[in-house]
Amino acid sequence: LTHENITATLKQHCHPQTTLPPSGDTMLDAAPIRTNWTRAEAEAIYNQPFMDLLFEAQSVHRLHYDPNQVQKSKLLSIKTGGCAEDCAYCSQSARNGAKLSATKLIEVERVLAEARRAKAGGATRYCMGAAWRSPKDRDMAALEAMIHGVKELGMETCMTLGMLDDSQVFRLRDAGLDYYNHNIDTSERYYSEIITTRTFADRIDTLNRVREAGMKVCAGGIVGMGEQQMDRIDMLLALATLEEHPDSVPVNMLIPMPDTPLADVPKLDPIEFVRTIALARILMPKSHVRLSAGRSDMSDELQAMCFFAGANSIFVGDTLLTAENPEEDKDQALFNRLGITAMGVGCDGSQS
Repeated sequence: LTHENITATLKQHCHPQTTLPPSGDTMLDAAPIRTNWTRAEAEAIYNQPFMDLLFEAQSVHRLHYDPNQVQKSKLLSIKTGGCAEDCAYCSQSARNGAKLSATKLIEVERVLAEARRAKAGGATRYCMGAAWRSPKDRDMAALEAMIHGVKELGMETCMTLGMLDDSQVFRLRDAGLDYYNHNIDTSERYYSEIITTRTFADRIDTLNRVREAGMKVCAGGIVGMGEQQMDRIDMLLALATLEEHPDSVPVNMLIPMPDTPLADVPKLDPIEFVRTIALARILMPKSHVRLSAGRSDMSDELQAMCFFAGANSIFVGDTLLTAENPEEDKDQALFNRLGITAMGVGCDGSQS
């Protein structure tokens, strides 16, 4: 694999002037960051021969990241169940047949105790999720205290709380929140098949509010919900054509939850999942692409292929909100086999 081969590959889909720096140059920042991708371009990338797709994704990945580092994040459910939304995939909905009992917002000190354990386990980002359509003003002070406390531990902070109004966005920002997660879930075309209690435009509006307030955006989606291939492409295209790419792009494989409308949906072909990871990496070169929910059902080989395709972030711990996740010992064993190390605190793994 020569320098010229890589450059030729990148020219095909990135930019006619794209070239790699000379061998040995550590400032690999040649691939342009585009927000004007077209569906035709994205479809051509996604459907190219698999080996060519992986080669292109890994080449782009190496332009911006150390390919042997993966970020470790921890996700905690701070308020579970009873959500007013009807998301067809979610066990926390009060409207889709799910039977999970609702809980109240948990105590600040319990959140911080869990954050200390997460940091001791190597996590550098702490994500807190609440099953709400949107937070209530009475809960904002507790949320602000959680943010302050986690930041004092030296960890990055992220929250996912549903839709936000301007006042809530500013309060979270002023408390020091680093990232706000708000997934768009799927394509605009397929969205109403999955959620009817809010619109695709509502999702985009929240993302814009967060970005305009100066916080970093974390936004991705879920695949394997019965969507078509073009829906996976369009979901990523919607993110890649925002005014700025999300800083983090979680790609979730559906975990079918009992009693939900998607409990019996057929599993997605793993190769299609890897193609989705690769497309996310190519369209959004500087974003952290998180291999998120669904890893508990993935083989080590499939996860390794996802890392090669450009995934460079995972959630650690044996639970993701209400779903299973691989235990930390298993993750570390896989990292050891692959020669992967965890990104350190305050390190984004970037080459530039």
